[in-house]
Amino acid sequence: MTNIEDYALLGDLHTAALVSREGSVDWLCLPRFDSGACFAALLDTAEAGRWLLAPAAGGSCTRRRYRGDTLVLESEWDTPEGTVRLIDFMPPRGQAPDIVRIVQGVSGAVPMVGELRLRFDYGQIIPWVRNVGGAIEAVAGPDSAWLRTPAPLEGRDNRTISEFTVRAGDTVPFVLTWAPSHLSRPKPVDAARALAETVDFWEQWSERSTVTGRWRDDVQRSLIVLKALTYRPTGGIVAAVTTSLPEQLGGPRNWDYRYCWLRDATFTLQALLAAGYVDEATAWREWLLRAVAGDPSKLQIMYGLDGTRRLPETSLPWLAGYEGSTPVRTGNAAAGQLQLDVWGEVLDGLHLARQADLSKPDDAWDLQVALMDYLGGHWKDTDDGLWEMRGPRRHFTHSKVMAWVAADRMARAVRDGGLPGPVRRWERLRNAIHADVLTNGYDARRGTFVQSYGSTDLDASLLLIPRVGFLPGTDPRVIATVEAVQRDLTQDGLVLRYRTETSEDGLPAGEGVFLACSFWLVDALNYAGRTKEATILFERLLALRNDVGLLSEEWDPVTRRQLGNTPQAFSHFALVVSALQLGHEHPHRSDQPIHPAATHRGRAGRHTPR
Repeated sequence: MTNIEDYALLGDLHTAALVSREGSVDWLCLPRFDSGACFAALLDTAEAGRWLLAPAAGGSCTRRRYRGDTLVLESEWDTPEGTVRLIDFMPPRGQAPDIVRIVQGVSGAVPMVGELRLRFDYGQIIPWVRNVGGAIEAVAGPDSAWLRTPAPLEGRDNRTISEFTVRAGDTVPFVLTWAPSHLSRPKPVDAARALAETVDFWEQWSERSTVTGRWRDDVQRSLIVLKALTYRPTGGIVAAVTTSLPEQLGGPRNWDYRYCWLRDATFTLQALLAAGYVDEATAWREWLLRAVAGDPSKLQIMYGLDGTRRLPETSLPWLAGYEGSTPVRTGNAAAGQLQLDVWGEVLDGLHLARQADLSKPDDAWDLQVALMDYLGGHWKDTDDGLWEMRGPRRHFTHSKVMAWVAADRMARAVRDGGLPGPVRRWERLRNAIHADVLTNGYDARRGTFVQSYGSTDLDASLLLIPRVGFLPGTDPRVIATVEAVQRDLTQDGLVLRYRTETSEDGLPAGEGVFLACSFWLVDALNYAGRTKEATILFERLLALRNDVGLLSEEWDPVTRRQLGNTPQAFSHFALVVSALQLGHEHPHRSDQPIHPAATHRGRAGRHTPR
């Protein structure tokens, strides 16, 4: 089975595909990120669906890269017979979703093989396939797919096989298009024209970036990944394009990440605004407002691409799981958990958007007041915490800190922004929460903050205390906590979320280090003035990316492999923020655009929200 870090990403801002170094598309959900997969070999074997296109001799490509600042993948094989190039991409969505693969002969004469195994509904359904007017049509229930190519095609054992030889200067295109089965066949796609249009789309998008400096190319690649994780019709950004890639090989920590988490709000906005992507930041803010609208007591930690609330969790027992890691899940039961920190994340994100002039003066204020009123009456409740623990509820320190953030941002909006609200009540609440955390979330004997009240456990979320402005990064209590994390909550110098062997999270112990948390340590060190140490750690984290710049959720220091769903938005958001923070003399808190807000006002003022 292909390692997680050996996959590259294709996308059309509605869905995404993962391509292995062997030239196999092993994951693709159509027509949306959260639809059923038609290629699910990632979570089973080739029989669960894949699309292989590679030299007949097989093997990994010799080299691959994205073409400049685009999401057009170029893979090359040097073989005894010659060199061949495979160009893979998904054009920006037109009438229907397409995945285009172009074989180019570079030198010699290379025998090639193509194998298309369409398996709808996560590998469960083999479609009915026939040749219609020179194209291959595959139909099963609501789904249909069309394959067009000048190469010869032959049906064998529920597979569509293509065998041909490509010579220097030859170009052989393959275009696979999905459509609802009740509609007429989609229009043919000209592969060469689609390639030019796709390159142009990504180059124009990348040219809008304002990022400069030492890590410009690294940051831009992560921003392209984040753009690819965006569901264009609504502006929502999925946490990852996959489900059930394990956080522990062979274990049950396998979750569906094809949804939008509110916790990403502030990181998302700060990263996009810092790079000059005001349109995307505005679209995310508008998605956020639509998703959280309604009864404040019913706020969820995550929603569907369009703000859907019900995300029922179920398992797919016919899939063996990635390297035997079961169950394979769709949906996510954590959507029903109580995680009080998300109120703070939402209000912090909306405050940041207001600071950057993304909003009209009062278009979201009533909603924010309602959210704050609810939190004001419930911040003392126990909750499930940001790590979605499936154990007993507790008074998590991070949840209380984010309640403080909520009260702080609301009070400041009144004091500094002239908005109406009970500012003295919110300031009293802010002070009360601050005192409560310092009394109960800080262990004076140990000299550090702790995961939850009454415990002695550490938690990586404590690294965010200076980032949100709860205490300065140079406060002795913060420094002691950072040093304790470095000493007791790391593996090979990288940060664990928490010690799974001592925390009651309802699951067996064991997982990799959490990449976003390691970037949080970069930020915490920077806030403490230890910039050289922060830079060394940051560059080490950059080296954990795969050959095309992608990061999953976790890293296993023992096997030196990526773990968890991929590519992970949270890892890439954190990379962008850390890089830009390190590039400034004074690090910014989460409520501040990394670049001064004035940098964005002219752009935002001319923008019409979607």
